[in-house]
Formats: sequence, structure tokens, C-alpha cells
Amino acid sequence: MGYSPFIESVRVELRTRRYSIKTEKVYLFWIRSFILFNDKRHPNEMGNHEIERFLNHLALNRQVSPASQNQALCALIFLYRYVVKKIRGLNYSFTKKEQVMPIVLTHQEATCIIDKMKGIHWLIAYILYGNGLRINDALSLRIKDIDLENNMVFVFRGKGHKDRYSLLPKSLNNAICCQIDKVKTLHQLDLSQGYGLTSLPPALIW
Repeated sequence: MGYSPFIESVRVELRTRRYSIKTEKVYLFWIRSFILFNDKRHPNEMGNHEIERFLNHLALNRQVSPASQNQALCALIFLYRYVVKKIRGLNYSFTKKEQVMPIVLTHQEATCIIDKMKGIHWLIAYILYGNGLRINDALSLRIKDIDLENNMVFVFRGKGHKDRYSLLPKSLNNAICCQIDKVKTLHQLDLSQGYGLTSLPPALIW
């Protein structure tokens, strides 16, 4: 799907400043939502009043989560600071998240849940539980990050934007090899049909 010239300029600014692809998608979503909410007016024609009205709409009418409200606010601050280059006296603060005590499963409960899964979902859950990875860490793994010979996995830009190594359970070797073969086959099919290309952040192009 193509972008309008203005949204494209926002995308270029995000990539120039080396924001992650995930952040890029989230920011563009909220910026486009902001423009649509204001009857497709250009951000140059809008200011604090429209920003505050949009954020209040998210909180009161759509009742989005505090995390989503903060995402939208960050996206609009980026838009007006780096693209439109005008923002003054925004009368809106970040929303505080409610403190909720986490529910921790016992080892028996966790393994019972994982054993009821199949295929790729079972593999992802096992990697998350066995390696202590976050969901984004697991979904961002590349083939080159997995060292089956030494049973290690490399986590690229994990929590705190830090790289680290983690032990990989040897029992997963066969399942990982099968998944790699499936992905390679699917990728070759995509390439043969003219697909299979994707955007990568600059740090991954090497």
C-alpha cells in the first residue's frame, strides 16, 4: 500500500533517525488516524487544540488502553517536533498505567499449556519459556541468530536495546531445523512469484 507524499516524508524521517520498523508502523498508524479524525486536514494547519481533542477522543470515546494513548502521544510529538517542526504548550501528559500484579505459572502449569500446542506455536512458546525471551525477541530471530552446534541463540537488540546470547535447549534442534526448511521453501516460492522482499532497519542490513 502506497503512502501519501506527507506520510512518506514522516516515514523517511523515522528511518533517518533509525527508529525500528515496529515503531515506524505504530507511529504511522496513529498519525494517519489523527489526520482522518480531523477530516483529513494537513497537520501544518492544525496544532495543540486538534492534538488534545484527538487524544481526548481516544481516552473517552474509544477508551483505548493507557499504553495506546501514550503511543499516540509519542507519535504526534514526533510528527510536530521533527516533521511539522512546531509544537508549543501541549496541555497533555502521559497516561499512567494501572499497577497489576503479574500471574506467574508454576513449571507444571507452563509445560502443561505448552504441550497442548502444536507446530510453530509450540516452538515459539517453548523458546519463550526455555530461553527466557520476550515475544518480540522470539519473533525477530533470524536463521543466523541460531547456533545449533553450540546450542546458543543470539538475541539482537533485546530489552534495553542490548544484544545477548541465551542457551538453546538441545531438544528443540529437530523442530528448529524443520521450521527453517519450511521457511526456506516458502521464501523461494515467494521469490518465484515476485514477492519475498521486506524492509529492514539499517542495523540489520549487513
